[in-house]
Amino acid sequence: QVQLVESGGGWVRPGGSLTLLCSASGSIFSSYTMGWYRQHPGKRRELVAIVSPDDSTYYEDSVKGRFTISRDTAMTTMTLQMNALKPEDTAVYYCNGVDSPSDWGQGTQVIVSS
Repeated sequence: QVQLVESGGGWVRPGGSLTLLCSASGSIFSSYTMGWYRQHPGKRRELVAIVSPDDSTYYEDSVKGRFTISRDTAMTTMTLQMNALKPEDTAVYYCNGVDSPSDWGQGTQVIVSS
């Protein structure tokens, strides 16, 4: 099983930006459709952004135009650039495969609050 590690979360004021980073123990970013998910307190985990092996992307409506998913050229990490953050973006963020998810990592907490 591939191990996934998320980092880069923290506290930010509304309108601010954060960059989340996903690292994997294996070379999965170039071969699989990968996604960033988030889980609000008491809610189910939801998929917010996807990047496919051909670099096509998809975004959930609430983050479209504000979040950008990407992979580095060496395909060793995946990022989620989050701009114009809103309080409703507060959640624990996870990365994982979309079609065949691995075990979930610990996630990284994002808090958007004034």
